[in-house]
Formats: sequence, structure tokens, C-alpha cells
Amino acid sequence: MKTKLVLKLAALATLACTAVTLSSCGGYRIQPGDWVAPEGGFDESAEVTISFYSTMGDDLQKVFDTYLADFNKLYPNIHVEHEPIGGYDDVRDQIKTELSVGQGPNLAYCYPDHVALYNKSGRVCTLDPLIHSTEEVTLGDGTKTIIGLTDEEIDNYIPGYYEEGKQFGDNKLYTLPFSKSTEVLYYNVDFFEKNNLTVPTTWDEMEETLKKIKEIDPDSTPLGYDSEANWFITMCEQLNTPYTSATGEHFLFNTPENKEFVQRFANWYKNGYITTQELNGGYTSDLFVSQKSYMSIGSSAGATHQLPAADASGVRPFEVGIAPIPQADAENHPAVISQGPSLVMFKDEDPQKVYASWLLMKFMTSNAEFQAQFSISSGYVPAVTTVNDIPAYQEHLSKADGGDNISALAAKVCMEQEEWYFTSPAFIGSSEARDQVGNLMQAVLSGSKDIDKAFSDAIAECEASL
Repeated sequence: MKTKLVLKLAALATLACTAVTLSSCGGYRIQPGDWVAPEGGFDESAEVTISFYSTMGDDLQKVFDTYLADFNKLYPNIHVEHEPIGGYDDVRDQIKTELSVGQGPNLAYCYPDHVALYNKSGRVCTLDPLIHSTEEVTLGDGTKTIIGLTDEEIDNYIPGYYEEGKQFGDNKLYTLPFSKSTEVLYYNVDFFEKNNLTVPTTWDEMEETLKKIKEIDPDSTPLGYDSEANWFITMCEQLNTPYTSATGEHFLFNTPENKEFVQRFANWYKNGYITTQELNGGYTSDLFVSQKSYMSIGSSAGATHQLPAADASGVRPFEVGIAPIPQADAENHPAVISQGPSLVMFKDEDPQKVYASWLLMKFMTSNAEFQAQFSISSGYVPAVTTVNDIPAYQEHLSKADGGDNISALAAKVCMEQEEWYFTSPAFIGSSEARDQVGNLMQAVLSGSKDIDKAFSDAIAECEASL
């Protein structure tokens, strides 16, 4: 596939003109507000080339290329230049720099915090006008369809994933879900069965289980939790305590209730019950697979990293089990964090590029066959429910186990929690809030700061970022 050659960040920084809302640079001019369809509508005869930034590796690019060929049969005049760019933060940083000089892609992988950052430029394209468009388009096979989404197509998105696109304080939709994951609890099935342990479903049960494991194996660290930030944010959601707000006062997390759960986990750390990625100096899956811990909380998309290596005869030292993370109130308010990329579009002086970007976004997020195959190859969870009607995906899930097919098992657990997903408000500064609550967790657990100072310092850093 043709690959777009983009200017490197250092070169971009030297460009003379800077594009901001209501400014022009080299003929580029973007108006503020929502995107409005032109009078002529979508021009099916126009040859349009759009750019798409992602983090896909070689295997996922092969899946994308296969289905892009199907997309081009439907829209033969739309040409896509796909640019894989490192990791998610690399995509964010490149787009941020390019937007500041009037450049940037038409379509990209994103997280909500990234979109809030991009919104400073006025370039992010709200999707509501396109989603609700009833304008007709003739496909390459001669059939007709509408530009927008039908009610059935909208309802097909997993609600928690779809609502993520509205976390910007104005109830407008800025993104569509592409490929998702969440946190799950990995546990050593053999160890649990041998010692008559029950997989904890609440944090109180978790504490009791940690005590028992420490008594059985004093040299172990019973639980590893990869993300301090996720842990803090998830506890706020589960306990219904303040974290952040997209409007008004943004940073709300300095509360007695939040200090209480952080202090509880600090006591766990002091007792040798837990560690985290930062405190461990690397992903806690390393401890889990080497049986230095017996539980690990991490991304469902990283299930293969929680799988111990097999010996020469193909036998693994233990079977891995996967369960939902513990809850504070599973009956009334269960919550697990929503992760994985969504797709964001950008305005363009050529409205046909906006149409083309939207049609590709619609295809990638709503096409059940593409979603199913991408999930099988990536380990992420599909964004739409009709993947369950795809035979290949049914077969994939049917093979789920705690061994070679651990990614399928992780996907099944994710899908069982689809009504529990939440996302945090996104605004300028929300990314800093995430960083700072992770830092304060690390500081309090390690004892490098007392709890009051850790919280007050985190708030001060957040406010300084605005």
C-alpha cells in the first residue's frame, strides 16, 4: 500500500506559518463550530485522497489492507494513505505538532485525552451532522445507501464504547469506537485450586485473599497491578467519589474518601501484598509468569503477556484464569475502565475529504466482519455486537482457554462486562490529571510523600498545566 511521507516533527517546528482558528496557511482555512455539509453534498465522481494515522503493526496492517480493498470496491474514488506511527502517544504528539502548523491527517487513532488536546486547534470534526445525514450515495456495485448511520447501526455499538465519544462536556459526538480493551484479573488457577482459594470479586475479598497467599508463600508479592492511574480512577468510579469534571472546576479528586482508599492500598504495599508497574520497575506480568505473584491486574489486550512459557514438551507451568476486576459495589454500581483506540476526524478545506474520512470511519467501526477479524488478530474487543453473528468469531471464542487461546478468553471476559464500562471526562488538562493521580499513588504507596502532600501536589500540578 502507498504510504504517506509526512514531515518530521523537527521540520514541522520550523515552518513559518501557524494555523489557528480563523487563520489561513498556504490556502488552508478552517472555520470554528461544527462541520456543515456543502450545498452540493458528496461528489461520488471526485478523486479524493485522505491520510490515516494508526499504531498498527505488520499483522494488523495485513487485516486492514484486506478490508481496505473491500472498502475501495464500494468507494473506488477514495484513496487512503495509511501511516502507522509508533504508539498512541507518538500519534498524539505528531498530530499535536502538525495541527499547530496547519497540517495533520484526516483520520486517526485516538484516546479521549488526545481529542481534548486537538480541540484547541478547532480542527476536530464533530460527527453528529454526518451520523444523522440521510443523503444518499451510490456504491461501486450500483446499490445505494445513506451517508449516515441507521438507528440499527447506532444501536449495534456497545453503549459504553459509543458514549465515550461524548465525554467532552457539550454532549456532541467527537469519536467512534474502533477497537477496545479493559482491565481484567489474571490468576494462577493451579495455585488457587491447590490452596482452596476463591477468586475475589470485591476489594474486601481481595484483601482477605492477599493475606492468605502471603501466609502460604511469604516470599511472594500476591498481586501486581500494572497501572496506578487506572487503579485510582477506577476506584473513584466504583465508589462514586469525585475525580474530574469537563466543566467548571476540573480537578476534584482531593477528597477524604479518595485518601481513604489510597491509604488502604498503601497499607497493602507496606505488608508486601501488592506492587505496581512503576514500583516494580516493569510490567507486573513478569512476576506473574515467573510465579512470584499469583494475581495480576492488567489490560485484556495484553493477555498473551500473562501466559507462562511452555517447556520443550509443550507443557506450561500453570493454567491462567481470567475474571473481572474486584468491585466496591458490584450489585449497584459495577465499573471497569474502557481502553483501546477510537477514531477521530479532522476538518479540511475540501469537504469531500471530510466525507471520505467519515465513510472510512463508518466502514471500519460498523462492519462486523472487519471488526471480528481485527479482534481475532489484535486481542482487542470489537466495538459492535453483531460480531457474535460472524462464524469465524464464534469459533475464535469457542476455543477460549487459559493456554494458547488466552486472548479469546480475555475477550469473553471483556464482553461479559460490556455494561460496566466507563470513561472519564475529557478536557484540556485531563491527561495531566491522569498522570498526577498515578504519581500520587506511587508516592503514597512507596512512602516518598505523606498522603496530604501527595494529593495537594497533584492538584497543584494539574492546575499549573492549564
